[in-house]
Amino acid sequence: MELVREYVADQSESAFTALVSRHTNLVYSTALRRVGDPQLAEEITQAVFSILAQKADSLGKGTILSGWLYRATCYVSGHACKQELRRRRREQEAYMQSLSDTTESELWLQITPLLEEAMLRLGRTDRDALVLRFFEGHSVKEVGAVLGTSEAATKMRLSRAVEKLRAYFFKHGVTSTTTAIAGAISVNSIQAAPVALAKTATAVALAKVSAASASTSILIKGGLRILAWAKVKSVAVSALVLGGLAVTPLVVHHYQEIHNDTSSEHWSINLLANQGYRTPEAALQTLLWAMTHADYSACMASATPEQRARMEKDLKNDPRETFAARMEKKFTPVTGFRITGRRTISPDTVEIDFDVEGVHKADKCIFKKIGDEWKFDQ
Repeated sequence: MELVREYVADQSESAFTALVSRHTNLVYSTALRRVGDPQLAEEITQAVFSILAQKADSLGKGTILSGWLYRATCYVSGHACKQELRRRRREQEAYMQSLSDTTESELWLQITPLLEEAMLRLGRTDRDALVLRFFEGHSVKEVGAVLGTSEAATKMRLSRAVEKLRAYFFKHGVTSTTTAIAGAISVNSIQAAPVALAKTATAVALAKVSAASASTSILIKGGLRILAWAKVKSVAVSALVLGGLAVTPLVVHHYQEIHNDTSSEHWSINLLANQGYRTPEAALQTLLWAMTHADYSACMASATPEQRARMEKDLKNDPRETFAARMEKKFTPVTGFRITGRRTISPDTVEIDFDVEGVHKADKCIFKKIGDEWKFDQ
C-alpha cells in the first residue's frame, strides 16, 4: 500500500512497476484457475492491473492489496467466462487430468474447479487471511500482524476459514481434511506467469487502456462495472443487516414484532459474522463471533461499560494469548447456536435464550440499549 500511495501521489511508474512485478503471479494464477486458458488469463491479468491503476486513489487505508487483487481477479475472470464457463471448466479439468501423474495431486484436481467459488463465499477478512497464508506463503505471525490480531486468534481464523472451504467442497462431492486442503492450496495455487506478462500488464495499465487489445478493454470495462456493483451491493446488505438509519418507525416496529414471536434463528459457527449492534439479535451474533474468533477487542466492544469493567477485572491477570487459547478450547466442539427465546424486560433491556449446539448446553444473555446500540450486559 505504500507503493500504491506513492503511485497515486506522484504517478510513479517505478512504484507501479514494482506493484505489478510483485503480484503478477498471484493474479495470473488465480485467473488461470478460473478460466483454464493461459492467453485469456494474461488478458485478465492486464485488465486487473489496469483497474488497479484507475482505482488506486480510492483504496481505503485498511486495504490489504493482495486480497483486493485476488477479489478483483475473481470478478474479472467470472465476467470473462460467463457465457462459456461450463465448457472452459471441462477443458481445464481435462488439461489438469492429463498432468495428474506428474504435477498435480488428486485432491488438487478435485478442488481446482471449485476453489475460487468457495473463496468468494468467505468474508473479506477470512479471504484476505487465506490469500496471505496459503497463496503468498506468509507465516501465521505475519498474517496476524497484517490483520491486527494475535497469533492464536489468527490461527483460529485460518482454521475456521479452511473449514468453511472444506464444507463447501464436501457439498460438491469432494471429501478431504482441512490439513490436506491447506497443503494442496499452498503447494499448487501459484504458478509462474509468462516472463513478459508483468511488463505488458504494466504498459497497458499505465496507458489507461489505450494500449490494450479490444478484448482486454472489454474485460477492463466489465470488471470496473462488476466491482462497482459489488461495492453497492455490500453497502445495501450492510444497511439491511444493521437495520438502516432511514428505516421508518413502522418497519422497525414490525421487525420487533417478528422477533418477539419467533425463536428459531440459527447460526452455524462457520457462518457467524460481525453484524453490529442495531438489534439484540445482531448484538448477540456479534458477541458470539468475537468469542469464537478469540477477538479480545471485539468482545470488549460488544459489552456495556459496566460489563466491560467486570470482564477486564476477571481478565486482569489473563494475557490475550491465554484468552485466545481458552476461547479456542471452549468453542472447538461447538457447531452452532440457535435462539430459543426472547423476553423484553423493559424498552431498553432484552433477554435472549439460546442453545449451544455441539455441547448440548442452554445459555442466555441480557442486552441493554445504549443510544442506538444494543450491548451485552450479563
